[in-house]
Amino acid sequence: MSFDEPIDRRGTHCVKWDMMEKLYGVSPQDGLAMWVADMEFKPPQCVQDSVQAMVDHGVYGYFGDDSRYKAAIQWWMATRHNWHVTPESIFTTHGLVNGTAMCIDAFTAPGDGVVLFTPVYHAFARVIAAAGRKVVECELVKTSGRYEMDFAAYDAQMTGAETMVVLCSPHNPGGRVWTRDELQAVADFAKRHDLILVSDEIHHDLVFPGHTHIPMTAIDGISDRLVMMTATTKTFNIAGSHVGNVIIEDTELRARFAQRMAALGLTPNSFGLFMATAAYTPDGAAWVDELVQYLDQNRRVFDDAVNGIPGLKSMPLEATYLSWVDFSGTGMSMEEFTQRVQTDARIAVNLGPTFGTGGADFLRFNIAAPRAVVQDAVDRLRRAFADLQ
Repeated sequence: MSFDEPIDRRGTHCVKWDMMEKLYGVSPQDGLAMWVADMEFKPPQCVQDSVQAMVDHGVYGYFGDDSRYKAAIQWWMATRHNWHVTPESIFTTHGLVNGTAMCIDAFTAPGDGVVLFTPVYHAFARVIAAAGRKVVECELVKTSGRYEMDFAAYDAQMTGAETMVVLCSPHNPGGRVWTRDELQAVADFAKRHDLILVSDEIHHDLVFPGHTHIPMTAIDGISDRLVMMTATTKTFNIAGSHVGNVIIEDTELRARFAQRMAALGLTPNSFGLFMATAAYTPDGAAWVDELVQYLDQNRRVFDDAVNGIPGLKSMPLEATYLSWVDFSGTGMSMEEFTQRVQTDARIAVNLGPTFGTGGADFLRFNIAAPRAVVQDAVDRLRRAFADLQ
């Protein structure tokens, strides 16, 4: 397929386009939607064919026998990530926000602290707070323009009331691919403070050349407290299928999670299972390889332009398609630079403070769009900040 193909998503119940005027004051008629983390691309043909086969059959009954679905997950993780998953360790949730909420429900109690390395994906804090748990923010340190962790500071923050830590790997919104040493430090931190470690690795397939994602399961001595989360949804742009996987090797943790799944009566929808099974194939893999190359070029176009505007700095993107732009160099208040982006440039973006402590000077831009759209966005930004140039 051509990733340059423009697709009009307006009026299709698309949250990214049909809600941006209500939420951000940017009209879909002349604005650009660069906030919600889905892509402006059609999924690979193998996924489209799986949905068409369901339509052609014409009966949408209960799904049974998930052996092919689980085998597809096993194949993908083994061939793409050198990670050997057992079928009995795989749970299917209603996407990974639901997966995170299920982990909080299964492994923590009301009033417990749940640790986040912030700024980080905003849905984590939302579900933690909604569950009556306490969000414990351990702020990432910006070193030479990129995020690193400071475990001496984090150790000092712990009170003993914390029971879980949620890691975003690769990191959203900073785009970091954590190194083996960094992942080991996270694992050691979890062990020191007796925390269940939930590793959300939804962006693990969208890693740029020169970087290699290491699954947390490859880190020694952590399997007895580790919960892994992965999904086809971000990789293949099928977020509306709301299917994700919580993968748990430890039998005791697995039993606790299974009990909560059963108690809540959670089962996945058949559309998502058929789509995921079709995606995790050689055809899907070839499509992802092309996608990453395309996104890598989008990243270069966006970064070169943004970093050429005095006062703006895009954090080096190692993974994901979510660019994290620092506006602190403009000397402007958040209200002023946000107004320039949304009112003057007419671009709807995610606001930095929603990602927690450390996000106040930032806006997040989704660059998973045809290159012409990315070029249009940077041209708009140049005009909106022309007085700085």
